[in-house]
Amino acid sequence: MKGKLLFPLAVLAAIVISCSDSTTVYEENKDNVSLETSATVLENSIDFESSGVLDIYAESSNSGKYAREGEEQAGDYPLSLVAQVTPPSYAGAENLTASHIHLVDDYVYVSYNTAQDDYAGALDIIYVGDPYQPRVTSRLYYTNADINAIKYDNGFVYVAGGVDAEQSATATANSFLAKIQVSNNRFNLDAGISYAFQEGYNATDVLIQPNSVIVTSGKEGYLREYNKADLTIVKEAAYEDLRSLAYNGSQYALLDASYGVRILNSDFAEVSNIAISGDFREADKRTLDYYGDLIVVAEGENGAGVYNSQTGNLVERVAIPISPENVAVGDVVTNSAAFNENVLLMANGGAGLCLSEEENGVDVVGIIALDGSINYVETKDDYIFAASGRGGLQIIKMNKPAQSLEEACTDTSRYSGSSTLNVASNQDLRYNGSKRFNSVTVEGTLLLCGSWTVRNDVKVDVAGAFDMRGTLIVGRNNSRKDVVVEENATLRIEGDFAVYGNLTLKKGAKLEFLGDANRAYITGTVTIEEDASVTGDFEDMNNKF
Repeated sequence: MKGKLLFPLAVLAAIVISCSDSTTVYEENKDNVSLETSATVLENSIDFESSGVLDIYAESSNSGKYAREGEEQAGDYPLSLVAQVTPPSYAGAENLTASHIHLVDDYVYVSYNTAQDDYAGALDIIYVGDPYQPRVTSRLYYTNADINAIKYDNGFVYVAGGVDAEQSATATANSFLAKIQVSNNRFNLDAGISYAFQEGYNATDVLIQPNSVIVTSGKEGYLREYNKADLTIVKEAAYEDLRSLAYNGSQYALLDASYGVRILNSDFAEVSNIAISGDFREADKRTLDYYGDLIVVAEGENGAGVYNSQTGNLVERVAIPISPENVAVGDVVTNSAAFNENVLLMANGGAGLCLSEEENGVDVVGIIALDGSINYVETKDDYIFAASGRGGLQIIKMNKPAQSLEEACTDTSRYSGSSTLNVASNQDLRYNGSKRFNSVTVEGTLLLCGSWTVRNDVKVDVAGAFDMRGTLIVGRNNSRKDVVVEENATLRIEGDFAVYGNLTLKKGAKLEFLGDANRAYITGTVTIEEDASVTGDFEDMNNKF
């Protein structure tokens, strides 16, 4: 029987393997797996059209819905959209969507599948070490398989997916695990691909352990552990409908759509469980994740359930906040949830990407202003990766301020004022923190230490002085804004300075870069008038000066 996941879950192009304890190395049907060889295609896959400052829509006090408001307090979480990655496309696979994401060091590994009846998928390796210049280093196409999950470990990518075994001469089951070598951040097909098949309509998740790989498969499937070296079977357990798998260092949490959460020990013996009557729907993407002693479960139209992993008790249910735009009821579902320190992110389909804080309970901050239906979210370190269907992969930087920078600015106070920051000519203000501003105007003297985004213009008025240490990001490419330093005014930068728009230095103005680790990223024009000056060391990333 053929089963299809309707929503992003990596499913890898199938072909070849034995259903016994042996493994097959890919040697035939090579037309079904291929590498993208065009550097132009890879380069053009990165889309900067919407790059820049991201809004977070907060709850309106009037309507109770989430929308941009005018004169509110400066918000936390100064997020910026690095870029979007356009989904791969080829004949017979024009509707691929990102299904799973794994970040390791400076590279993110992405899988794609299709919601259509046919099987088709792809894999990307994307360099994100420079938040202003991401690039796709390698792309692999699967013309006969979906890819639902991907993990990288020690020179290999492990992918779990689905194939139509009825149409394959060699596949013994619809669910499969593939092991693909990566060399110099590129897929290496010359080394061959190792496969293992297992029962279940579709392989749904993959987890890497020191010596093994663990795979879940959906309807009538298995939890199965494979030896990492040769993909032989170590142990297994049959389940009705597994969607996701998490590990906290001693126990496994399984999301079984037929029941809820099952907690297993290292021998796959069930030690406890959490019954959930959630909205898991057939073949939809659903995930779970550990956060200390808590487990957060994506429960479709019911939002996210937060449970105590020791007692199984429901700690809190996080409902899905709705933005004012018309969204089909069936599209308002929590498909995925993930923690980053005390931040909870929920991929809520047509309702977008919700950001909440976890401190003695979960408090919703708002909806991140992204286009498209958000189907999957992964977050680690300073990055958020959101899969948005045909909108592709959205790479978001959280812009967390460095601890060392905050310590260096101990003589400043934490900013907690308006989103419209106006510094009068008789004021000398000094702040630290990380905030989202609507606009900044400096007539007197201002020092900001930390990470800051500004939705609209920044102006340093005549004879004013603005010092910034850390990160300052202004505007976005599809809504460009300007930074203007008026006559005899001074702008000093120590850190990253990004302007999605124009930079103008009026007569006698000064732009000074302090230290030797500065970067200026200007997308518009730089105008330097008479007697204006630019001094100090900095990297001119777009060659605008």
